[in-house]
Amino acid sequence: MVKVAVVQFPGSNCDLDALEILQKTVKVPTDLVWHKDLKEDQYDAYVLPGGFSYGDYLRAGAIAATSPSLETIREATVAGKPVLGICNGFQILVEAGILLGAVLRNAGLRFVCKWTRLRVESTRTPFTNLAKKGQTLRIPIAHNEGRYYLDNDQLAELERNKQIVLRYVNETNIPTKDSNPNGSLDNIAGICNKEGNVMGLMPHPERASLPILSLNNQPDGRLIFDSMIRSFENTVEGENR
Repeated sequence: MVKVAVVQFPGSNCDLDALEILQKTVKVPTDLVWHKDLKEDQYDAYVLPGGFSYGDYLRAGAIAATSPSLETIREATVAGKPVLGICNGFQILVEAGILLGAVLRNAGLRFVCKWTRLRVESTRTPFTNLAKKGQTLRIPIAHNEGRYYLDNDQLAELERNKQIVLRYVNETNIPTKDSNPNGSLDNIAGICNKEGNVMGLMPHPERASLPILSLNNQPDGRLIFDSMIRSFENTVEGENR
């Protein structure tokens, strides 16, 4: 059976949210692991939750990215295990060089907390395999540094390798300036690594995984977690054939 680790850093504040969704809603064995205690790659999947690790000093995620636990995470990514970085977790993965680009201060220089519309651009990842390409998800954001940026050559690389997973879109499912809440390049809300097993996104799926906490009682965020677990189950089934 798959076992997941939610990695906790000083300043994490969405760790218990992710833990509860995985344990009580998705119903998968999940441990909350203090980053200093993560010394070996002994889990099947990892979640780096949102928050303000180390108070966002220097840059968001910069100090957490130096934690020895990131070497364990890096080993897991090389082994092909699913690694999900949510908001601050995305920032940490970028700062650690596991994902391309940079996450900068919001274009409006203000903290933004609102519901967003996200278009699924790729279903090849372990986190979107239950979605349909072009499907719209309603998931909230809450961040001050969420403006994803990279140079033109890297953007072309992401496009070529189908590493752009989610984009901010309007009511007609089109990426527009008005639908972009933070000024992210090309309306990018989430990306994956070249292999597809590591995904970082600024929106918070754990905050939209229960009907009572979701718009129109549609827990779109749960799709991210269900996909991750289903992907692992498919891998195990394939190995047992």
